[in-house]
Amino acid sequence: MKYEIRIEKLREKVIEKGFEAILLSDEKNIYYLTGFMWGAKLLVPVDGNSVLFVNSVNYETAKNFARNVEVELVKIGEKVEKRVLNMILERGLKSIGFDKMDAAEYQKMKNSLNGAKIEPLGEVLWSLRRIKDEEELALIRRAAALTSRGMSRALEVIRPGVREWEVAAEAEYEMRRLGSGGVAFDTIVCSGPESAYPHGALGEREIRDGDLVIIDIGAKYHGYCADMTRTIVVGEGTQIQKHILELVREAQKVAMNQIRGGVMARDVDYAARKLIIENGYGEYFVHGLGHGIGLDVHEPPTLGPLSEDILLAGNVVTVEPGIYIPGLGGARIEDTVLVTNERVIKLTENNE
Repeated sequence: MKYEIRIEKLREKVIEKGFEAILLSDEKNIYYLTGFMWGAKLLVPVDGNSVLFVNSVNYETAKNFARNVEVELVKIGEKVEKRVLNMILERGLKSIGFDKMDAAEYQKMKNSLNGAKIEPLGEVLWSLRRIKDEEELALIRRAAALTSRGMSRALEVIRPGVREWEVAAEAEYEMRRLGSGGVAFDTIVCSGPESAYPHGALGEREIRDGDLVIIDIGAKYHGYCADMTRTIVVGEGTQIQKHILELVREAQKVAMNQIRGGVMARDVDYAARKLIIENGYGEYFVHGLGHGIGLDVHEPPTLGPLSEDILLAGNVVTVEPGIYIPGLGGARIEDTVLVTNERVIKLTENNE
């Protein structure tokens, strides 16, 4: 039933935009509407059945798991674009939106459908996907719980002499052992001076006493992602290390207190950024405060100084202020949270 409801909502928006159909190629959009991840294309007309085009390797699986669609086999040697074009011609569709399409495919479709209106409509999908329903929230909560357990394990094993990749392996194993479908993104474990790189890659560096260590991990559960970062000082640490860590922790709390439905996302970013600026570290907060998360680890809305997004109840976002000082190291605290009309609900646990 949920897939039928989602497709009907999509049809309503496609009609509002003045189109007769929408063609989807992004696998996350296809999964959102059908429950099947490996479709090649999904054609959703405003009238008639939706059609999922599937390559032969995934055909039997699609017949069993895809919901509320006709499943069309694309045989070995056939081109899915040609099959889609033929169906569009058969149905006499003259206005088709799409979520994404490379230039060559777009040009071929324009040439083959002479006079048809073919325009991007990706924002229509995002308008649906950015507000999570109860089933999606349950899956994200599970992903967040798995992520929290992975973080607990990472923090347990960090000590001088352990290498960054060993920490990552322990965290990922813990999440997998408890039911994660994989990682939402490449795990980040950065220590010492390399913690000053916000998205530094996992390395072979041996963690040392006095290091700042950033651990950024995320589990997937039934396709849905969570995202969590913690920073610790190994050993006693210096006053400046402790100060920047406490400052990002406080900046996150300030931001959390601002989050609720109807608030401009950039105002939440400003609240956290203002605190960091006032303490003399503004130039070292080099990224936005956060991002939406769901089937993609980065999706609307965006929490940044230039964001035009308004937070809405049902949005799931990250809140992740950070300070990164070249040569010294960095600190970031991040949680995955749910926006409601009254307040924010933290989904990742407070493993500190």
